Amino acid sequence: MGQAALNLPMSGLEFLAWETTQPERHEYWRGEVFAMAGADEAHGTVAGNLYVVLRQHLAGGPCRTFMTDMKLHVRAASAYFYPDLMVTCSPGDAADPLIKREPVLLVEVLSRSTAAFDRGDKFAAYRQLPSLRELLLIDPDSRRSDLYRLGPEGRWVLHPSEPDEGVTLDSVALEIAGSALWAEVPRRSARPDAA
Repeated sequence: MGQAALNLPMSGLEFLAWETTQPERHEYWRGEVFAMAGADEAHGTVAGNLYVVLRQHLAGGPCRTFMTDMKLHVRAASAYFYPDLMVTCSPGDAADPLIKREPVLLVEVLSRSTAAFDRGDKFAAYRQLPSLRELLLIDPDSRRSDLYRLGPEGRWVLHPSEPDEGVTLDSVALEIAGSALWAEVPRRSARPDAA
């Protein structure tokens, strides 16, 4: 997560009113507000690739795909996030043009500055969404994906991929080839000290 934008705690309603006056996006978690960091080329390209495939696959049906700028409210966690991608099939979500609440699929493209939060506290918050069936974490450095799927017994099961492999998303009945997921994604160094 980015740097805290405000030192004063605020309510969710105060955050929503405040953020509409800001030139940049912010996430809200447990009363704190965090500025969103910008994305690099690899991040933007892999997210864009997945968005295009999902939009084409879901066209004409009840499910919609949203990328980066759509706010997600996780009420049980007192949070508002901007997932890199989300898919919702909810009529309630379709009726609200600004905030979604019932995604079936969430995707986060990891960066060095956010990976620990995305895998830890943010994933814990996402798991409180009753509608959520899958969370996909994509690592452009290693070119691997970790797909977490909610199993029938209520446990989240990890389905990891090898470098450059694709992924199968049961929540939207879609198999994405590695060539489509990683198309034109520049390779970058996985060294921790690399820029």
